[in-house]
Amino acid sequence: MDARRESEAIPMKNRTTVERKSERELVVTRTFNGPARLVFEAWTKPELFKQWWVPKSMDMFLRSCEMDVRVGGGYRLVFGHDASHPAEFFGTYIEVTPHSRLVWTNDEGGDGGPVTTVTFEEKGGTTLLVMHELYPSKEALDAAGTGAADVTHETFEQLDELLVALGASGGRS
Repeated sequence: MDARRESEAIPMKNRTTVERKSERELVVTRTFNGPARLVFEAWTKPELFKQWWVPKSMDMFLRSCEMDVRVGGGYRLVFGHDASHPAEFFGTYIEVTPHSRLVWTNDEGGDGGPVTTVTFEEKGGTTLLVMHELYPSKEALDAAGTGAADVTHETFEQLDELLVALGASGGRS
């Protein structure tokens, strides 16, 4: 029996799975060591999101992070090594259910962008996260390739680290 207190943050080695479910669907699954409330906040609060979303191995950073997390609200993320070569990602939130579900469009690719659904299911202090991307066509998913899915492993490791830090500082005043 583990003598650690339930509220104590413990790093976990979790596996991120990426699976192509159909010609148009990509599903990423991961269990995080933290309550759904914290995991959801890490996805919806810019000050937290900026700390984990960009893979450190890419030697880039999030230059700008705007998030209006409500139905009809939008987001705009600007990445880059420097201001002269930015990459922008933007879209609209179409469903927001605190601590359990987010759905948004990915509009930077025009009509070829997927709709992303992320669900957060808490189980005994951990959160099962399922990220489902539905592309408008097989060709759009083929064109997107697995680049984003490949870096998801690293970004989710960074999210794990953030959750441990939040849990560790959450019990202190």
